[in-house]
Amino acid sequence: MNSKSLLRSTVLLAVAVGIAASPVQAGALTSHQPPFEGAKFVKLDHPQPVRESTRTEAIEFFWYDCSHSQALEQPLQGWAEKHRADVVLRRVPAIWPGSPDATAQRGHARMYYTLERLGLFDRLQTSVFRAVHTDKLDLTTEAAATDWAARHGVDAQLFGRAYRSAEVRQSVDDAAAAFVRYGINELPTVIVQGEYRTSPTKAGGVEAMPEVLDYLVQQEQLKKD
Repeated sequence: MNSKSLLRSTVLLAVAVGIAASPVQAGALTSHQPPFEGAKFVKLDHPQPVRESTRTEAIEFFWYDCSHSQALEQPLQGWAEKHRADVVLRRVPAIWPGSPDATAQRGHARMYYTLERLGLFDRLQTSVFRAVHTDKLDLTTEAAATDWAARHGVDAQLFGRAYRSAEVRQSVDDAAAAFVRYGINELPTVIVQGEYRTSPTKAGGVEAMPEVLDYLVQQEQLKKD
């Protein structure tokens, strides 16, 4: 098993063990009972500052090579659309500290931040997941990422300049630091208001995460009222 497969298996095993140990199956919370701390989410040991004061901040940590991150993409998009008036959703590509695949993860992070910088995230995010998981493409190098983007109608020179930019490079470094700062130990993970963390093993599966997020956002809104 290569290092990428090993890391992916580790992530999947964590999810599988967490779901098996939970009395709630994927996609279903305990009937008529709200989520509660320790079972569906945890409170960060060191809460982090948020960027906005008017809307609740949600941050998703994801990896293009993680099938659970791919599974959450569309439900999370729908959740964010439902909450667009009261939630700001940010995404941070995962760079696992000490991972043997750190170089590949940084390549995926550069891909994400390049798309974000060019305003192409909404159009191409789902396509990147499809390229990695369905087409089995390696998009972790500038050449491969640029070629892929060009085949999707993006100007290759414009993409390359953004990919190599100091801003994208700094964003990648910031992502690696954020992974540690927020204590991420599973993918995908969503942080709410710099204070609460939920993930598939906590929520009871990827499908259950939006309902847990609804609850956490509601609690934050009650604090502001």
